[in-house]
Amino acid sequence: MKSSAKNVKLASVDDLFSTDESRADEGREKVMELPLSELHPFKNHPFKVKDDEAMMDTAESIRQYGVLVPAIARPDPNGGYELISGHRRHHASEIAGKETMPVIIRELDDDAATIIMVDSNLQREELLPSERAFAYKMKLEAMKHQGARADLTCAQLGHKSDGRKSRDILAEQVGQSKNQIQRFIRLTELIPPLLDLVDEKRMAFNPAYEVSFLKPEEQEWLLETIDSEQATPSLSQAQRMKKFSQNGKLTEDVMLAIMSEEKKSDLDKVTFSSDTLRKYFPRSYTPKKMEETIIKLLEQWQRKRQQQHDR
Repeated sequence: MKSSAKNVKLASVDDLFSTDESRADEGREKVMELPLSELHPFKNHPFKVKDDEAMMDTAESIRQYGVLVPAIARPDPNGGYELISGHRRHHASEIAGKETMPVIIRELDDDAATIIMVDSNLQREELLPSERAFAYKMKLEAMKHQGARADLTCAQLGHKSDGRKSRDILAEQVGQSKNQIQRFIRLTELIPPLLDLVDEKRMAFNPAYEVSFLKPEEQEWLLETIDSEQATPSLSQAQRMKKFSQNGKLTEDVMLAIMSEEKKSDLDKVTFSSDTLRKYFPRSYTPKKMEETIIKLLEQWQRKRQQQHDR
């Protein structure tokens, strides 16, 4: 009989003298204090990191107490670590003059990292339309990839598929209808300057959705027209431009003709300049006080007319 000694695997010295507790500890995630310079932003991170008042408050808090919630990162093949969550804390730490921050290191593939990155930011109270649009798009694509793979399923990250489509699961998770999610994702087809107008609330969501169906060249025309007319399209104007575009009949002249029309809301609106109103009110009156006074006067006038009519 042949010896089976060559099939025997000997334990290392470390294995022989290590305890179950120490071996379990090696498998646990640990919080590490890493240099800020070794942490890189997530590729195509859709959430904007701004130097606004909230950022200054976060920086001041970190200056006093440090980073209380560790960031999450994964090893970067090119060196250092790629941040998955904690981009705002990272920037606030730089402002606060810190050199390191606490980080949890995880081995994650692109899809799992994308889902965690999006989920950790979607909890914020205020999100720009562009942030929500790209976040939904990235997460939906990652979820679809997971559904097509046998080695990584939604269940591993707490997402139950139950045979449902990824967009159904996403709609349930974020509390939006499937249709609204698709409308947000459609905004990613806007050229950046037009998407900025949506973020700045200079162009409403519904017209922006319709405009997203215009070709990139046509969107460039629209941007120039918005600048020349000093007005963004109404929903009706956006829908007509979309229809002309789909029929291959949208030109710069057609677009200008549509955008030059007076909007119904403009025809129904009466506007007084501040200088005009100031002639009839004390200097101490605020705009709000002037508005309240005008409404009262109009109500009195209306009642007086009604009394005269009833006589």
